[in-house]
Amino acid sequence: VQLQASGGGLVQPGGSLRLSCLASRAISSFFNPSTLSWYRQAPGKQRELVATITGGSMSSYSDSVKGRLTISRDNAKKTVYLQMNSLNLEDTAVYYCHLSSRWGSEYWGQGTLVTVSS
Repeated sequence: VQLQASGGGLVQPGGSLRLSCLASRAISSFFNPSTLSWYRQAPGKQRELVATITGGSMSSYSDSVKGRLTISRDNAKKTVYLQMNSLNLEDTAVYYCHLSSRWGSEYWGQGTLVTVSS
C-alpha cells in the first residue's frame, strides 16, 4: 500500500474528525510536487471527489463540503490531511486518499470508514 489512510470512525452529527494519509517511502520522493485529493464513496453510490490540494498548496472543494472540510498537506511528513467539521449523516462514506504525480502516475489509499450517526 503506497498510501496509508487513517482517522476514520464513528462520530455524532455536528462532530469532527481528522483523516490522515501517509505516503510510503516508495513514493515519498515525488510527494511534494504531486496533487493530493480525498474522495469518498457512500453505500450504493459512486466515488466522488471531495477535496484537492496541488503541489503549490492551492485547494478546491466540492460544493457539498465547502466550508466544513479542509484539506492540508505536510510535505515534511509526506502526509495529507482532511479536517472534517460539522459532519452530517450524508458524510457517511469510505474516504480514500489519492496522489497524482506530475507524470500522470496515480496511487490510491486503502480507504478509511467514516460513520456519522446519533
